[in-house]
Amino acid sequence: TCWMRLPPFRVIGDILKDRFDGASRVMANNGGNSARNSNRPKQDKLSNSISSNSIHSKRENKPRKYKYGFQLKPYNSDQKPPSSRDLVYWEPSPGFCERNTKLGIPGTHGRQCNDTSMGVDGCDLMCCGRGY
Repeated sequence: TCWMRLPPFRVIGDILKDRFDGASRVMANNGGNSARNSNRPKQDKLSNSISSNSIHSKRENKPRKYKYGFQLKPYNSDQKPPSSRDLVYWEPSPGFCERNTKLGIPGTHGRQCNDTSMGVDGCDLMCCGRGY
């Protein structure tokens, strides 16, 4: 018998880390539709999708539309559009070095760091390049 197998967890983690490091910022190009309307299917679109969902239906060489009604475009026009295997993000993560009360981020000023650690408690990361 055949058994499906996953690669070792470390291999999967390394692949995800590589994709995370190469993630690109994107924005949605919804072809002029408002974001509010792009999530709501039109009635005729809905009835067509039900009939086209049959395994016996034919595509009739129609061009494939984007699955969710919009296309991801790179935020930086110098970058290529992301593939289905790329990791993407809509907006950058907030900075955790400076205090941001709106987001509940206390910042790292005045915190004790471990000068021998290379981890998140280490002075290089925790002090955010300010020196210690």
